Amino acid sequence: MELARIVARFARRPQVVFVTAHEEHAVDAFAVQATDYVMKPVSPSRLARAVDRVLEGMASAPAAGASASAEGVTAGEPTDPAVGPAARQEGGSPSAGVPADERIAVELGGVTRFLLRSSIRYVQAQGDYARLFTATGSHLLRVPLSTLEERWAGAGFVRIHRSTLVSLAHVSEVRQSQGRVSLVLVPDGTELQVARRHTREVREHILARGSRPR
Repeated sequence: MELARIVARFARRPQVVFVTAHEEHAVDAFAVQATDYVMKPVSPSRLARAVDRVLEGMASAPAAGASASAEGVTAGEPTDPAVGPAARQEGGSPSAGVPADERIAVELGGVTRFLLRSSIRYVQAQGDYARLFTATGSHLLRVPLSTLEERWAGAGFVRIHRSTLVSLAHVSEVRQSQGRVSLVLVPDGTELQVARRHTREVREHILARGSRPR
């Protein structure tokens, strides 16, 4: 882990994959922007996915370097490993492969308003419907949570609890305490607990999102 922290500060960092039987180090791996975190025993299909992520990361390295230079980072200067995928995407540039943004119609007091999917930080089930939470408020949508989970999976929404979906683009921090994992959201630090049954899947989604070209 110490070596990973060092190489994460390189302007052109190598692809790092953790292969371990210890699940508790996954949060630290996210902090140093590991390409993948593979749990033992390792199946051939899971190993192939890790290799694919390494290859994708290598292919995107020149573009990432060019982007860093455009932002004023000179070659050889360490980058900050604490800046995760959520912070980088706040500028509004779409990630490769992510579906175009979507307008969602919601009603409030007889008035129909439109929200952009990208403004939604998380979604919670409310009976047979879903409540959408943005930075400025919440809106009831007459659609089941399960429908939104399937429809928005490609846009970075993942289930962290049987009644909650979170947009990974709004996650600024991953916390772990006493074996429990929670996600901290921008801009106000809202903290949402991840159910134990979803912890491993959420970690994999976060690591995968961090390894994609930006």
